[in-house]
Amino acid sequence: MLLGLGAASAQVNPASYPLRDENGLAAQAATSPADDAVLALAPEELSLLFPASVRLVKLTLRDEKRGWIDINFRYNPSPRRDYVWQLPELPEAVYYTAEWAILSARERLIRGSFSFAFGPNAQAPSIIREAEELFLRQRAGTDPDIRYVAPPPTRIIINQDPRPFDPPFTINLDEDNPC
Repeated sequence: MLLGLGAASAQVNPASYPLRDENGLAAQAATSPADDAVLALAPEELSLLFPASVRLVKLTLRDEKRGWIDINFRYNPSPRRDYVWQLPELPEAVYYTAEWAILSARERLIRGSFSFAFGPNAQAPSIIREAEELFLRQRAGTDPDIRYVAPPPTRIIINQDPRPFDPPFTINLDEDNPC
């Protein structure tokens, strides 16, 4: 009876645990363009260099609105250290984010991403995301520096004339005969 209970409790869904960066593969990965880079011109390629051979299982490119850019990524099961993808001509965007996932030598899924911007008025993606985050916190009323005051209740009257009332006094706006 106890053996059956022990075996049942040992079966745990691995998807419920956070993914770990085994041996620092994500932290030691070198990307081009570099993370948070601001470039004068659009890059012609994306490249990833890992400290050990890995299998790249995902590589996507999205703009700041999460719009997907087709970079023609195809999975290749052969492990390598370096990956290079030619980019199509990139349309104007505030910034781009490349998201990748690899399988380590121990078959563990490791994810990472890097962002970049380009153009004459480009700003670092981290600055833009920080400003967006501040705006959303203020809008949601979760910013500790701002006190949220609820608006007064309003009544919407449909198909009804406003109530007539007599003001307590009358103002004479006759310019020829001032009071």
